[in-house]
Amino acid sequence: MEAQKERAEDVQLRIADWITRFAGSMQFVYIHVAVFAVWMVWAEKSPWPTLTLIVSLEAIFLSTFVMIGQNRQAEFTRKKADHDYEAQELELRHNTHLTELVHTLTVEIHRAVDAAAAGEPDSDGNPERGPGATA
Repeated sequence: MEAQKERAEDVQLRIADWITRFAGSMQFVYIHVAVFAVWMVWAEKSPWPTLTLIVSLEAIFLSTFVMIGQNRQAEFTRKKADHDYEAQELELRHNTHLTELVHTLTVEIHRAVDAAAAGEPDSDGNPERGPGATA
């Protein structure tokens, strides 16, 4: 949520997202095929030097946009991993506490059962009745 809010607030990131999304589409491929075909067949007598320059510049910019996207994805992944780690640590502490409480209750139950079997008084001083004893 925070990463999406950050993207929405930054105009530069929104533009980079749009360009990256468009450059990764088949529409982008079709437009390039059409433009390059028109250029090579009808626009110039010798299109290769200019076309090579344009395609090289386009590749430089597109690779930069891809790297921007990868850097942002890496940052998002790092933040998510940090959040997941904190959540797991909290869950581990909670589970450890519950396990300790269950152990404490189990020990108390065993003591009470042993005391009742031996006829010893309970923690309130009342005599415990052993197995088979009647009230």
